[in-house]
Amino acid sequence: MTVRETAHGVDPERGTLAKAADENFPVAPFFLPRDWRTDLMAVYGFARLVDDIGDGDLAPGGADARLLGVPAARAEDRLLMLDAFEDDLRRVFDGTPRHPLLRRLQPTVRRRSLTPGPFLGLIAANRQDQLVGRYETYDDLLAYCELSANPVGRLVLAVTGTSTPERIRRSDAICTALQIVEHLQDVAEDLRRDRVYLPAEDMKRFHVQETDLAAPTAGASVRALVAYEAGRARDLLNEGAPLVSSVHGRLRLLLAGFVAGGRAALRAIAAVDHDVLPGPPKPGKVQLLREVGVTLRGEG
Repeated sequence: MTVRETAHGVDPERGTLAKAADENFPVAPFFLPRDWRTDLMAVYGFARLVDDIGDGDLAPGGADARLLGVPAARAEDRLLMLDAFEDDLRRVFDGTPRHPLLRRLQPTVRRRSLTPGPFLGLIAANRQDQLVGRYETYDDLLAYCELSANPVGRLVLAVTGTSTPERIRRSDAICTALQIVEHLQDVAEDLRRDRVYLPAEDMKRFHVQETDLAAPTAGASVRALVAYEAGRARDLLNEGAPLVSSVHGRLRLLLAGFVAGGRAALRAIAAVDHDVLPGPPKPGKVQLLREVGVTLRGEG
C-alpha cells in the first residue's frame, strides 16, 4: 500500500495535492516562507478539488463522495457533489469540515482572515461548467473568468497580506489571461468535454465551425482565431505585469513566475504556428526561466 492509498483506494488528500507538480504555474515554490507555502498549498488543495469535481476527474472509488456525505450511487452527479462541497466549505467558517482538504484549509482561513467570497466563486464557476458549454461574446468569457480564475490571485494576495485595490485589479488581469491561455492550450480536450471557450462571435468572425476544432490539426482559420485570442491574453498579461514590481522579495519572484508562465505558454503556442489541436503546446524550462528574467526586469 503506497502513501497515496488507503484501505478504500487512493488517499483523496494526498492524491489531490500531488497534482500541484503538474500545474502550469508555481503553486508553493521552495523559496517562499514556510507559512506561506503551507497556506498556499491549502488554498491549492481546495481549488484543485473543486475543479476535479467539476471536470469529473476525482479519483476512482468514491472516497471524496463518502467524505462529503454523498451516497456512492450518486458520486457521478457533479452538481450534487458541488452542492455538498459548498456545504462543507461553509463548515470551514463556522464548524468542522468533513473533507480533509477543507480541514487543512481551516487554519489558513483563520490565520489569514480569508472570506468565503473567492472560494464560493470557484465553486460557482464549476457549477456553471455543468450548465453552460458555450460563450457568445468575449465579455461573457470574461465574466466566467471572474469566477473561475480571478479568485485564485486574490487569495494569493490575501495569504501574503499584500492586497490593495490596484494590486487586485492587476492580479485579475493576470489570472484572466492565464485562464484564456489554458483554454487555448486545451481546445481539443475541452471540446471532448462538450465545452468551447472560444467566443462564438469570434468563431463566426474567423469562419470557424465546431467541426473544425475536432480536426487532428488546425486549418488556417482556426490558427488565425487562436492567434487573435492569444493576442488578447498577451495584452492582459502586459496590463497585469506591473503587479510584479509593486511587491518585493520572494513574493515578487512568485508573481513573476505567474506572468512568465503565461508568456512562455503563449510563445509555445506561437512556436507551433497556433496549431493547438494535436495537444497542449508546453514551454520548456529554459524558455520559462528566460521569461521570468524578462518579467523581473520589467520588460515584456
